[in-house]
Amino acid sequence: MRDCRIVLVEEVKLTDLVAPSVLTQPVYQPGRPIDDVARELGLDPTGIIKLASNENPLGTSPKALEAMRRAIEDSALYPDGGSVKLRARLGERHGVEPSQIVVGNGSNELLELLGHVFLRPGDEAVMGTSAFIVYKLVTLLFGATAVEVPLVNHLHDLDSMAAAITERTKMVFLPCPNNPTGTLNAAAEVRAWVEALMERVVVVLDEAYAEYLDETSDWTDYFAKGRKIVVLRTFSKIFGLAALRVGYAIATEEMAGRLQRVRQPFNVNAIGQAGALAALDDREWVERCRQENKAGLLQLAAGFEDLNLEYVPSVGNFILVRVGEGAKVFRDLQKLGVIVRPVDVYGLPEWIRVTVGTESQNGRLLTLLKDYQAARN
Repeated sequence: MRDCRIVLVEEVKLTDLVAPSVLTQPVYQPGRPIDDVARELGLDPTGIIKLASNENPLGTSPKALEAMRRAIEDSALYPDGGSVKLRARLGERHGVEPSQIVVGNGSNELLELLGHVFLRPGDEAVMGTSAFIVYKLVTLLFGATAVEVPLVNHLHDLDSMAAAITERTKMVFLPCPNNPTGTLNAAAEVRAWVEALMERVVVVLDEAYAEYLDETSDWTDYFAKGRKIVVLRTFSKIFGLAALRVGYAIATEEMAGRLQRVRQPFNVNAIGQAGALAALDDREWVERCRQENKAGLLQLAAGFEDLNLEYVPSVGNFILVRVGEGAKVFRDLQKLGVIVRPVDVYGLPEWIRVTVGTESQNGRLLTLLKDYQAARN
């Protein structure tokens, strides 16, 4: 006869099964979408401008759009799982072998891949206090400790960052230029700093906004020497492919191979790969975007000066401006149809970050800030 006794099992809560680092993991807050703001505030979405997420106000290159339209015809097929054509083109562009390129679902995925490879509980990663928040989020996700070094005059203090490295440090992050401050450490200073650190830790140079610079650093000699350096780039900014999520890392073949081991197959879709390939060839579009951005930076800086607002001179496609109560100004501007970015999460509660828009968009923001100041006085 079967034993039908009931065995009482102690209830196991979901939190008992979840990795401890996930329970305390902060959540990234992106710039608010236009449709969300329109729905929440009862605004016409066509009248809202978004100057919050450092997107390209001129949009996507026509060549990239055409290539993506063609690619969508084959949507029933899986994409090239190794991004072979794109890696080959990127290798030519940067003077490295395709095996030194890793393509990711935006550079955010590449940061996560670095965490998979290098970070575990007890490890440390060094970064600036007011640097891209995802460095910290990825570090915490893998149970490691984020060692944050204060910026000096909104610029990374490289000497202090070097001094913060201990025997537990695995990685150090340096954005070139930095988001959200828009500042850039001098090339010679960065090169000397990298030279001193590479044998001790993995140096991650985030060059998401590099295409907006007149000159960028060349790290191919360090790759050739087998040094522990990873350079990150993205197609989300000047190339105008933010919706497609395509980024890439450049490293030694050994380092790239480690990242490829933890990368998911088919991580970058076929439409994104096609758009990225075409965007690389549209140099005229990139140059136009660079020049328009320079003009926009000058327009905003001049406007802030007229309004007696402190700002941080920027080399990116955004600018940091001190407005008092940053979160309040952010909310009030939203009601008027302009979305900017509060930066209190970066320890800058009196500031907002403004993406460079078109001339008319920049002008609209400046007019609203002028009216806002007049209403407060």
